[in-house]
Amino acid sequence: MKEIFLRKGIELSQRQIENFIEFKNILLFYNEKFNITTITEEKEIYIKHFLDSACAKDYFKQNASVIEIGSGGGFPSIPLKILRRDLNFTLVESTGKKCLFLGEVVKGLKLDNVEILNGRAEDFGKDKKYREKFDHATARAVARLNTLCEYCIPFVKKGGSFIALKGGLEEEIKEAKNAVKILGGSIKKIDKYELLEEGQRTIIEIEKISLTAEKYPRGNGKERKNPL
Repeated sequence: MKEIFLRKGIELSQRQIENFIEFKNILLFYNEKFNITTITEEKEIYIKHFLDSACAKDYFKQNASVIEIGSGGGFPSIPLKILRRDLNFTLVESTGKKCLFLGEVVKGLKLDNVEILNGRAEDFGKDKKYREKFDHATARAVARLNTLCEYCIPFVKKGGSFIALKGGLEEEIKEAKNAVKILGGSIKKIDKYELLEEGQRTIIEIEKISLTAEKYPRGNGKERKNPL
């Protein structure tokens, strides 16, 4: 695993290596019960889940508060937390069993400053406790970018950013421009990279330049059925 990360210029400490191995073990154990991922071969987990998540580690400011939407198996949040212990995470996941799994990961890896919320992003996005309270929002492979923007941007405070991890997605970026503008964002950076032999990936950083109108997120599935 150490050599895999080094191929992308990421050097792991012994503690981080042990954390990743333990995370992999917990993932495989709970995957048999909860069907968290279809990727179960060790090397593929290290590259497609862990390394892909880790490639975003430098996009978050020091000691930032980060909300992850659609956490699922904890990607990119858990690999990022392993590498960046300074980050404070709130994980939003609608499936109770996956929240249970995430709780076991947090406990097993002794990760502090990680909150797990069982519920829908469109509901928490209306809650004053969470709305526009975070330095960053992030998500990986949850929905098309225009839909994802409506789920994520309302959580970001002005001056913060939404960091999306996606595959190669020229079409998605074009169709998301309207949503980004309506929700108070501006595309700051689009970085493409090769995930070793697994093909092209993209990290999109969307800066929050103005407050999001109160009616967003719309809820009732409108984000997916009728994207902005």
